[in-house]
Amino acid sequence: MDKESQLARLGLFDARVPRYTSYPTAPHFGEDVGPGLFASWIEQIPEGAVISLYLHVPFCRRLCWFCACRTQGTSSDEPVLAYVDTLKAELALLKAHLPRGVRLSRLHWGGGTPTLLRPVMIRDLAEAIFSVLPLAEGAEFSVEIDPDEVDAERLDALAASGMNRASIGVQDFDAEIQKTIGRIQPYELTRQVAEMIRDRGVHSLNADILYGLPHQTQARIADSVQKLLTLSPDRVALYGYAHVPWMSRRQQLIPSDAIPTPQERLRLFETAAALFARDGYEAIGIDHFARPGDGLAVAARTGHLRRNFQGYTDDAAPILVGLGASSISRFPQGYAQNASATSAYTKAVREGRFTTHRGHVFTPDDKVRGRIIEALMCDFQVRRGELIRDFGIAAAALDAMFATARNQFGDMVRLDNEGLAIPAEGRPLARMIARIFDSYDQTRAQHSAAI
Repeated sequence: MDKESQLARLGLFDARVPRYTSYPTAPHFGEDVGPGLFASWIEQIPEGAVISLYLHVPFCRRLCWFCACRTQGTSSDEPVLAYVDTLKAELALLKAHLPRGVRLSRLHWGGGTPTLLRPVMIRDLAEAIFSVLPLAEGAEFSVEIDPDEVDAERLDALAASGMNRASIGVQDFDAEIQKTIGRIQPYELTRQVAEMIRDRGVHSLNADILYGLPHQTQARIADSVQKLLTLSPDRVALYGYAHVPWMSRRQQLIPSDAIPTPQERLRLFETAAALFARDGYEAIGIDHFARPGDGLAVAARTGHLRRNFQGYTDDAAPILVGLGASSISRFPQGYAQNASATSAYTKAVREGRFTTHRGHVFTPDDKVRGRIIEALMCDFQVRRGELIRDFGIAAAALDAMFATARNQFGDMVRLDNEGLAIPAEGRPLARMIARIFDSYDQTRAQHSAAI
């Protein structure tokens, strides 16, 4: 039986499973986490701790049809200015509860389109953040950059504010595909922006590219990857396009009959992955690639790779605080999510209160299962002894879970005295194997395709 037939027999091409950027996943968050609990978790951060911060800017000048993120269009700066003021007010709330001496190991601005902020807004917001949470030594400040919504003045402001890693969304360079997904972004423009970023001393460059887009073929994705490689990104995220028109109304503008089949999606991924490997990139987890000297590659080699809402990371901070509408924070105690609607978020902050409206408090079972899932997604292996040592789980209970995975996936998992591992041929099934260890009801949410 060839590899594709074996994967088909195990259900890869039919399954819909979580991406496991958290455990439990966001559909299982409840209303038991509110502003009061969030404030208490902030107050319990140790003095002098190093944490991470994610800041969400939900606005876009254009709403790309393929995108399922929480965004909203705007043609003027008025709502953006008001939103920046609200973010600063949220920072003031945070400062009132934050212990002394807390610093940042990572700061990430995402969206939406953070680069639609005017230069004065960029400087103002960065100063407000650092007045509350200064950067620690060796910290990383990354920003998602839309090449069609950035200029020299904005990049000057970002670089002057301390940005030392930039992330460019590429998706695909093919003109027909760009037209079909509502994202016109020529290669020359992307190349020019990448050069402008590096000219400002920002030497760490990320890029995102998608497989599974409408009209995408192996030849087309190969051409896009080869163009992307001319930009020499330090790391690349090769994400599978999630066609979920029942969740994202704008995706209804994309013709479903032009979407590749699951089998074609696998071939598209493998074509792109082979080109990255040929150019010297190391495979990281299920969908990232990095130069050998990049921090992500080093973390993967040394067993320090982690997974969070932004995907794979080498950030070791145990706490991630999310600012802005819909942002999610992670604490050792659990998850807390801000109000998703910008109006509700703004109203709460202006009334002087945190906007936490849902979340999840970890149980002991969540912690052990979450670690198993993260280890499988990051390292493709789970070490039996480490779980018993770190979580006190009974060996018999752990072995029973491992046996369930082995019984369902056969030779696509390896089980021995060390623990459970996924060999190279089984890695397309990683999310499905991880789901074995998920104790929550998967019928409550419609997840993306497994490949």
